[in-house]
Amino acid sequence: MQQRGLLFDIWGKIYPGISSRILENFLLTVEVNRTARRPANEQVDWYKDAVVYSLYADLFNTDFAGLTQKLDYLHDLGINCIWLLPVLDSPMRDAGFDISDYYSIRAELAGAKGSDKHEVFSQFLAEAHNRGIRVIFDIAMNHTSNEHHWFLEASKSKDNPYRNYYIWSRDNTLYDKARIIFKGIEKSNWEPCGEEFFFHRFFNFQPDLNYQNPQVLLSMSRALLFWQNSGVDGFRVDAIPYIWKIEGTECENLPQTHLVVKFFRAMLDYIKPGSLLLAEACQQPAKVVEYMGEGDECHAAYHFPLMPRIFKSIAMQSGKPIEETLSKAFTPELPPSGQWFTFLRCHDELSLELVYVTEDERKYIHQKYCLKPEWDFRLGEGISARLSELMQRDERRILLAYSIILTLPGTPVIYYGDEFGKLNDEAYYNEMIRLTGKDDTRFLVRGKIDWDELAQNLEKPDSFSSHIYHKLKRMLHIRNEHKTFGRGSIAFITLPGAENGELLSFTRTFENEKWLIIHNMTDQSFQLELPPSAVNKLNALDNQTCVSIEPYGFDWINIS
Repeated sequence: MQQRGLLFDIWGKIYPGISSRILENFLLTVEVNRTARRPANEQVDWYKDAVVYSLYADLFNTDFAGLTQKLDYLHDLGINCIWLLPVLDSPMRDAGFDISDYYSIRAELAGAKGSDKHEVFSQFLAEAHNRGIRVIFDIAMNHTSNEHHWFLEASKSKDNPYRNYYIWSRDNTLYDKARIIFKGIEKSNWEPCGEEFFFHRFFNFQPDLNYQNPQVLLSMSRALLFWQNSGVDGFRVDAIPYIWKIEGTECENLPQTHLVVKFFRAMLDYIKPGSLLLAEACQQPAKVVEYMGEGDECHAAYHFPLMPRIFKSIAMQSGKPIEETLSKAFTPELPPSGQWFTFLRCHDELSLELVYVTEDERKYIHQKYCLKPEWDFRLGEGISARLSELMQRDERRILLAYSIILTLPGTPVIYYGDEFGKLNDEAYYNEMIRLTGKDDTRFLVRGKIDWDELAQNLEKPDSFSSHIYHKLKRMLHIRNEHKTFGRGSIAFITLPGAENGELLSFTRTFENEKWLIIHNMTDQSFQLELPPSAVNKLNALDNQTCVSIEPYGFDWINIS
């Protein structure tokens, strides 16, 4: 009953003076799904050993039936967790992040007309779990679509019960310290609606929720519990830093936001422990770590500053920016249950927000990688391009980037299509501009997979796609065989002749296993002497003490 008491304690801190009877009544309706404990052999920190693959179900392969057909492809690649980008009901003006119903899968993802949406999704979950693949999905907790029935009701009159689910004002100068996140797309955080304005941090069709109303907290909790009970293994909590708003503040990272997250975590743990909460917090690591609390908020969070500095390091031909980013001075220690999620690309742009890069870094990375004007996003604070495009289709640098992300601490995320070098999709980008009315260049990095074309390319040993796919697959299988990469400590080392970071080198250690990882960040070859006991797992050069690392090459060497 410890978690139950914790819920009431947090409730009292969020809503002092508001009766806890509201919470008591809520718990009576959800406790039917409570399981006292999971099976003894089930690992609740499974996310530390995961390789995550993020995808849009419809763009990946039409719908959930199509995705189910490709589960063997993902399993064979080495994937053991699927991150479903938005799948809930939505008018799709923001790729599904504008949710219109928290309890319903989008009809087009169910397949044939008349199919039971929940049944199709349940079948997909069962097939994924049968292959040892976990499933997490996006849920926007900060805002809804303006087509959600809450907002439609709230718009009718000031007396409507749902009016207080959102933030309204006649004065559109309130919260003036809250930055405009979509610079160059939105000009204000307020949107007129009737005689008043409603507040929004993202697009003007995504009104922010008002968590100062306790019914909002309980409504969102109920949605999480519904999907937890349906078998979903976790949730990527979108836009988490903006949940609570207070006039006169920046409306980010407020103490009440952390209390709300603690409530979500305690609620999920009370009903069924082990469901992942993944924080999407575009902040400096010191701020992001706060969203893991003392192991009582999110289990994991994205390391956003690491991603642009990987690109910076490859452009500079020096691993120093990566090493500095992961230093204890920049990246704090995590609670024992905590984990970083790391990535090269996700569903959005190569983000260069000044929240986590300097102005000089932003300019440098933008100059090096924004190779076409149409790739620019948010007035220079992002680049909308897929990994292969950013690397100018140079498979050496693409694989180098993958090796870095797979061997650094954390749980790696692979964006669909990047495993075979998928290019920007200009046709899809132009189509979505017509459909949404927004020139959102992030649509360039989406688009559908042509499975027939891919199959042909993978059968050609010398094709661009085949080289990337098979070499990445080899890396993933090695990683999956060794818990060191997801759980081990890291120690950066300087090898002779690489004092300026030419070689990004470090050891990874966990229990009785130790690895030496070497990345050649330059376009020059390096000759190295290895310890006699070294076993080069990646290239099968057993007990070879002298190796040559090619330009942009890398080695994973077991030195246990």
